[in-house]
Amino acid sequence: MQRLFTTFANGWPGFGIFIQRLVTGVVLVLHGVVALNHASEAGLLIPQVAGAVLGLLIMLGLWTPLTGALIVVIEVWIALAGGGSGLSLILAVLGGTLAMIGPGAWSIDARLFGRKHIAP
Repeated sequence: MQRLFTTFANGWPGFGIFIQRLVTGVVLVLHGVVALNHASEAGLLIPQVAGAVLGLLIMLGLWTPLTGALIVVIEVWIALAGGGSGLSLILAVLGGTLAMIGPGAWSIDARLFGRKHIAP
């Protein structure tokens, strides 16, 4: 993971990425909950629930590049299947940007894969 991102943004940029991860994750989870409550669209139930699970992972900042790429795939699938709206495409873009930017310093990825400080 460290090879993918030379730094894990901290400060204000890291806080911005954290907010983007939270907003994207919350909307994905809400999309999944709404899909579970309206089981009439049974064909889209699996991608909606998968999107909710990915939303939890993106909120935590766990496996962010892979999770972001999977969000793009799932949301484009939902949009092309006719169950999505413009919101699905916006979520796909947000997932793609998170996959490219990285998780930021306030994430599990940064704790697991970030640079370690070695005390002398």
